[in-house]
Amino acid sequence: MVMNTTPKGALRGQTTYAGGSTLLATTQRQFERAAAVLGIDEAIVERLRHCDRQIIVSVPVKMDSGRWEHFVGYRVQHSNARGPYKGGLRFHPHVDLAEIEALAALMTWKCALLDVPFGGAKGGIQVDPSRLSEGELERLTREYVRRLLPNIGEYLDIPAPDVNTSEKEMAWFADEAGRTLMRPVPGIVTGKPLDSGGNVGRKEATGRGLGTVVLELLRRLGKDHLTAGIAIQGYGNVGRQTALFLAEQGCRIVAISDISGGIYQARGLDIDDIERHLRENPGSLLDSYHAPGIERIDNQRLLRLPVDVLIPAALENQITPEVAQTTEAKSIVEGANGPTTLDAQDLLVERGIVVVPDILANAGGVFGSYIEWLANTTGSEWSLERTREAIRTSMLRAFNNVWDRATEKNGNLDLRAAAYEIALERVVAAMNARYC
Repeated sequence: MVMNTTPKGALRGQTTYAGGSTLLATTQRQFERAAAVLGIDEAIVERLRHCDRQIIVSVPVKMDSGRWEHFVGYRVQHSNARGPYKGGLRFHPHVDLAEIEALAALMTWKCALLDVPFGGAKGGIQVDPSRLSEGELERLTREYVRRLLPNIGEYLDIPAPDVNTSEKEMAWFADEAGRTLMRPVPGIVTGKPLDSGGNVGRKEATGRGLGTVVLELLRRLGKDHLTAGIAIQGYGNVGRQTALFLAEQGCRIVAISDISGGIYQARGLDIDDIERHLRENPGSLLDSYHAPGIERIDNQRLLRLPVDVLIPAALENQITPEVAQTTEAKSIVEGANGPTTLDAQDLLVERGIVVVPDILANAGGVFGSYIEWLANTTGSEWSLERTREAIRTSMLRAFNNVWDRATEKNGNLDLRAAAYEIALERVVAAMNARYC
């Protein structure tokens, strides 16, 4: 059943974002390609083309000035064929329904590919959080929770952090849900602080999983990870944790960037020194970092550098056909969700540039969330070492499955097509078991 819950006036002042529509079209076309290859029954294809539920809410917030503002919030639940809905919550001024719908579908395929018993969902609020005070941000988060209930729950739909949200917002989320339901519900959200039921390895999970995939890809391609050049677009949690992990392994990271721009050094950046600078200067960006020999570059230059591995870990739609035609990267590992448009993907395959898709590359966070949810709902204990090894094992198993599927097709290394096919097979099998 598809439900669109739209309160009167909720869309007032809403803006549209072309990127969301592009991402949705790309996601749908990739899914339809996989369905055609697998010969999936059209009735099932039609069900998966649409989300189970689209929830749009007005989120009124009393600002510090005393005036009231209304923000638009979304929660899209794509499919729960394999388990409870699961997906992040982002705060961003460009959030729109198309973007959230696409990201919810990506979560369905990501969970299935990693063989985690969750379905796919995504949420967001159309807001620039940098313009809100701490108190306004907390009131916004708590009101959003109240508006979503009872459409979320420990065994129904479990949000997590995403763009511009962190363990702080997740702690508010869990607390407000517990207050409203009048009982503790730590498993209703993942990515919480340790003292609120979080997991010790959750914050680093996406980055370490991504780094694990990078190392395995280099090994498969016959590249020495100690000498291979790596560039990372985006230095938020995913990009940062990936850089830290790869630096620990001795990798040569030649470029990183954030919203202030990028820095490049062919012989390799000193990630430890960069981290020291950022710790000593809270709130600072990469444009404030200075060291001998570094070159200032913009994000477009970073995407075209002659590197062995390019990691787009910012927002969607960064690898356009123009970038795909001109990049000198030998391979791409997607840290962000939907950073490559479908037309760009086709060009990259034609050029022989190997792309590890988002639903595989950044799925370590999903497994980390699964571990936290298990601990919250069953009382099981997970040490940092056990968490790291479980994520590593899961990521390598998924990577090997995708690589083997792709190479079976006359050596065609279209890893995205292979990943979607494996994920779709698993979702369809669950649907057949439940509904037919």
